[in-house]
Amino acid sequence: MAIADRQKPPPGELFLDHVSHFVPDLGAAAGFLEKLGFTLTALSAQTVEGRPAGASNRCIMLEEGYVELLTPTHDTPIAQRMRARMAQFVGVHLACFGTPDAEGEHARLAAHGFEPQPVVNLQRKVEGRSVRFKVVRPDPGAMPEGRVQYVEHLSPEAIWTARSLAHANGVTGLQALFVVADDAVETAARWARFTGLLPRPQGDAVVLEAARGRILVGSHWIPSLAARPALAGYALACRHPRAFVARCSELGLAVHKAAAGHAISLPPSLGGVWLV
Repeated sequence: MAIADRQKPPPGELFLDHVSHFVPDLGAAAGFLEKLGFTLTALSAQTVEGRPAGASNRCIMLEEGYVELLTPTHDTPIAQRMRARMAQFVGVHLACFGTPDAEGEHARLAAHGFEPQPVVNLQRKVEGRSVRFKVVRPDPGAMPEGRVQYVEHLSPEAIWTARSLAHANGVTGLQALFVVADDAVETAARWARFTGLLPRPQGDAVVLEAARGRILVGSHWIPSLAARPALAGYALACRHPRAFVARCSELGLAVHKAAAGHAISLPPSLGGVWLV
């Protein structure tokens, strides 16, 4: 099966599809990631029915999921909310789950009191190819950690290409999302209702396992993070983790040994933490 085809979950399953950094300077953030050996997609502006949605992006496409750099453009409600969140901190503000049925997720969220907005048909052009997808978002206040949503990919072959997957650092996938909260149990219960996943304890955290990827909710991911609750960071799979960690250290990133690998603090242009 082609890598692009593997981004669509089978019926009844859920993937951790992507995470997004909200950044004020897309060029600076992308330039740093390129120094780390990532290949990024070209600059792309999102549109809804031919009108600007309010954001532009560049992405790191991976064999499993992707990482997005998103910056506000124009003066739309989406751009206004992005700027408000960046005023708190620059970092990871969006987590998205891949689904085979956007309308079905919309109906389920409505039944569980998340007051979802109408399904949005988004489109953008990447290197001349049209990328189409459906997005389901809850009411902006329903998930205070950030913009947590669903996506149904309609043209994954347009962005998961041989060129976009040609990373020089061996990073292959998005493995986990870290959610920081003062009350991990209560927060995880809400995420369980949102995702339909069963929470279970893991040490002093709570984990929700998707068919691909996991969500870990705890109070200790970034103790100094002033804005809580929040999306603290995420875990990456890598073929050559020692070499990648060494490359991060050489570029001046703070690297700390963690129980499950190495925690890497990202620069102010990106914000957040990686676990490799």
